[in-house]
Amino acid sequence: MITVTNLSKNFLDSDNCRVDALKGVSFHVSKGEVVGIIGPSGAGKSMLLRCMAGLENPSGGEIKRASGIRIGMVFQKFNLFAHLPVLENVTLAPIKLLGMSREEAENLAMSVLRRVGMAEHAGRMPSTLSGGQQQRAAIARTLAMKPDVLLMDEPTSSLDPTMVDEVQGVVGSLAQEGMTMVIVTHEMRFASGVAGRILFMHEGCLLEEGSPEQIFENPRMPQTRAFVQRIRRLEFDISSGDFDFYDMRSQIKRFCIRCSIAEKMGEVTHVVDEMLTLISDYRNTVHIEVSHSDLKQETTVTVLQRGAEVSALDNPDADELAVMIIRGMSKSAKTEQTPDGVKTIFEI
Repeated sequence: MITVTNLSKNFLDSDNCRVDALKGVSFHVSKGEVVGIIGPSGAGKSMLLRCMAGLENPSGGEIKRASGIRIGMVFQKFNLFAHLPVLENVTLAPIKLLGMSREEAENLAMSVLRRVGMAEHAGRMPSTLSGGQQQRAAIARTLAMKPDVLLMDEPTSSLDPTMVDEVQGVVGSLAQEGMTMVIVTHEMRFASGVAGRILFMHEGCLLEEGSPEQIFENPRMPQTRAFVQRIRRLEFDISSGDFDFYDMRSQIKRFCIRCSIAEKMGEVTHVVDEMLTLISDYRNTVHIEVSHSDLKQETTVTVLQRGAEVSALDNPDADELAVMIIRGMSKSAKTEQTPDGVKTIFEI
């Protein structure tokens, strides 16, 4: 459907300095394929999508599209016309650009609104919709143009975490229907669940590509490994009772949201809090790691008590209520003796 060859894009910033946003990017997109693009901010992901959509002119290289294909784009911001109800937002382009009659456009609009679960909201104004509903309306508006390829630029980044699933569900349904899609996303679980191939971009370059299993579980490049581990792992070293516990809880919350496991936030926080209550003695550093596997859908909390021989969880003098809370909040708990001390691993 699309072949990108040696694509480059550069421009001058506000200080008149050259910025190389894309550097020799090459890949292809086959019919019915879903390609996920991940990478840190500033890696060139959105610029790549804009070049593919024809919204930016490349500085070099080539983008070949199959004859007659239509490309649709869904943006981070919904960009709905605030003065028009949902139905008119969806019918406007088919009438103006495809030459459809109003009746034909409205029939098409209701069809695509049903596909994204928005048919009952057709008469509502955008301001009365939730963020998730607005994004689904924006997807419907793009689908009404009958695209052969759908480009999505961070379709869930502007949403409250509670609304992410509804948009992801729509995208998943489109993938099952065989829609060809290229999706830039920061949601690793989303990328691994819907994409058949993942591209990792770094500093304007396509650094690595492969299956979700290969990219998320066994990345080859150190930059990919560092990015994936940063997304999926959160670590703390605690050597004093004066440790900033409020900041730790805040970081745990952000980690759970970033990994799309907000529903596990309470359990993770409680297990960490109660274990630290049981330990209480910080003469030796306590190392805490919260990690999540997108593919295995496993979340673990690991507590390493350096220099200890017995886990605080197994201490006969431990507070029984705290132990009961920890065990109730976790699916399982196992203890390992390591050269550094005793490690307790909780599956959440």
